[in-house]
Amino acid sequence: MAKRKHKKRTQNYKKQVGQIPGALVYTGKKETQKLFIETFDYNIDTVIEKELLNIEEAFQFKSSNSVTWINLNGLNHIDAIETLGKHYDLHPLVLEDIVNTGQRPKFDEYDDYIFIVLKMMYYDESETIVSEQVSLILGENYVLSLQEAEGDVFDALRERIRQSKGRIRGLGPDYLLYALIDSIVDHYYAIIETMGNKIEDLEDNLFEGLTKEEISSDIQELKREVLKIRRAIFPLREIINRVDKSESKLIDSKTLHYFADVYDHIIQVSDTIDIYREMIWGLMDMYMTTISNRMNEVMKVLTIIATIFIPLTFIAGVYGMNFDNIPELHYKYGYHTVWLVMILIFIGMMYYFKRKKWL
Repeated sequence: MAKRKHKKRTQNYKKQVGQIPGALVYTGKKETQKLFIETFDYNIDTVIEKELLNIEEAFQFKSSNSVTWINLNGLNHIDAIETLGKHYDLHPLVLEDIVNTGQRPKFDEYDDYIFIVLKMMYYDESETIVSEQVSLILGENYVLSLQEAEGDVFDALRERIRQSKGRIRGLGPDYLLYALIDSIVDHYYAIIETMGNKIEDLEDNLFEGLTKEEISSDIQELKREVLKIRRAIFPLREIINRVDKSESKLIDSKTLHYFADVYDHIIQVSDTIDIYREMIWGLMDMYMTTISNRMNEVMKVLTIIATIFIPLTFIAGVYGMNFDNIPELHYKYGYHTVWLVMILIFIGMMYYFKRKKWL
């Protein structure tokens, strides 16, 4: 895995203390995003796909007998969102939550519509998780989806609508809401699959004894990714539970079975994330243990070297003293004898260390 530099991320809160509740203040960072609006108006027989030039063109679909999906990209366009909210009679607090990109996933039920906020996640080309807030509004015959920027996980759903694959064209907007949520949850599987591969690669590197700095940074990055997914997936369990318990006329009882399937997927992803979280903590422990073991090996070698030189240093110290009456100093072969003794001591100690398996 390549080493990546990570910048400290801080939430960009632009809303000031004391500001009027319901005031629309975009808190994201994509302030130059172009406004993009697309619609799918369909029934079992026909489908009309259109890119709108302005938000007012979406108003014609409110009273249609077909199912309408209006997808808006560009939360920085406050005026367009406010205009859309007025036409569909959305509560000001709903509009405030839409443009607040740091919003926690939530479920709010109103008389004429249901409002859901959740996080859409996917890996980009640099294998970094992209997290984007998606707001979904279910009405009597429409679903509004509002995203921060272009690029999402709904391409397969668009194709199903175009080609009339599956049940999508024959069912109501509540099923479309389910399909949108299901598409987001399905991409969580792709994320945890990629994350599982990353964890396996790190395990292999650690078992091979690699302790480069990149491994530590990769482990820290995985920890951040796990926490990001946990913050996104855990509230979804509560959301789907509230959908299941909802008595809203906007959700057909038959559609609740599909939401139950989404709930099962969320539980599975949540359990997998918990397992990966424990594995990543284990990788960090393994990394620290490997570092400690390598340090211990170095200290062991240095200790053995120091231990070998203790008797040699003692001998050299004794015969290095400046006394006249040292008998061995006048011995013809004294120098060679000392060297022989020191070599024998060295060999004997190395043999002893080998037998003790210290080397």
